[in-house]
Amino acid sequence: MYHIISWSLVAVDSSAVTCVIFWYGFCGFLSIALFPLVFVSGDNRHRWQVKKYPHYHIINLDVLDDCASLKNVNEISDCANYTFCRGDICNRDLVTHLLKAHSVDTIIHLAAQSHVDVSFGNPLLHSQTNILGTHTLLECARSCQIKRFVHVSTDEVYGDVIGEGVDESGALDPTNPYACSKAAAEFIARAYMKSYGLPVVITRGNNVYGPHQYSEKVVPKFILRLLDGQTCCLHGDGETRRSYVHVLDVVDAFDKILHNGLVYEVYNIGSKSEISIKDLAIKLILELGLRDPSKAHELLEFVEDRNINDRRYAVDDSKLRALGWKQKVDWDQGLRDTVAWYKTVPDSHWKDHRKSLSPHPTA
Repeated sequence: MYHIISWSLVAVDSSAVTCVIFWYGFCGFLSIALFPLVFVSGDNRHRWQVKKYPHYHIINLDVLDDCASLKNVNEISDCANYTFCRGDICNRDLVTHLLKAHSVDTIIHLAAQSHVDVSFGNPLLHSQTNILGTHTLLECARSCQIKRFVHVSTDEVYGDVIGEGVDESGALDPTNPYACSKAAAEFIARAYMKSYGLPVVITRGNNVYGPHQYSEKVVPKFILRLLDGQTCCLHGDGETRRSYVHVLDVVDAFDKILHNGLVYEVYNIGSKSEISIKDLAIKLILELGLRDPSKAHELLEFVEDRNINDRRYAVDDSKLRALGWKQKVDWDQGLRDTVAWYKTVPDSHWKDHRKSLSPHPTA
């Protein structure tokens, strides 16, 4: 999923600020969680108008790959403060034009090919988007004298974490092609920070989940496989552990970092909702009511493990919490709401999501 948000630097009184949000990949699932922050339903037809930040304008630049869907943004397509443009992050001329034409002064950059399995089968695609795409955006930001650049990375750059969560000073030790591409992008961002004085902020977050997420990720993959009468495909022994943070909490974290965070800093976005992949699968089986607890194992299928599969990611997010952020969405309720959404979504929501439901997708 590719994302860029460009957001003008704001003061505490956001009502007195003009702002442009330039988001590459706004047709992905994170954009839906942003609606309550920027838009509010205006009438019974669910049309949206500006809410919390009334002077923000969203420019949606999206390549519309498999992860994206224009259906995600139908409800705001007619809004006066929303503009759509189809394009690629690696198109330097297009990105520069948009930054200049809309007088953007702050960028939040989430552009990424982010699926580990696919990175094993197509590592060059991840390097193209995550490394070259980031470098292109940084160079555009430098030439346009952007005042703040928030680079969104991942907890996977730390590699395996044993014991307490690692803080932002921890060494980067990525192991798979996806995580390595994100670490490389971080180092390029740091180079622009040090060489050119570009005011960069870096975030590293745990796994995100919630409605509208593309089916390559484990939560929607398991839900959709179960709804299709299939099993949950567990890599290896299923005992790898991941921490999950709801998409609404992630948007809130970006809000706090953008408005209260300091440039030249790194902020972890953490979660207390840590669970093994096997236990996650059982939780989803029970939530869907497909088996009694004693028989949930009947819908578990253990498949060949990944080339390398880090056992655990964990971060210390004390620095972010000092900005006033906290995890608000209850894990059980968030998962319940997510399951409810996938029970109603039609197959046509994405172009071709079924290929992503295989145990080891490569494209």
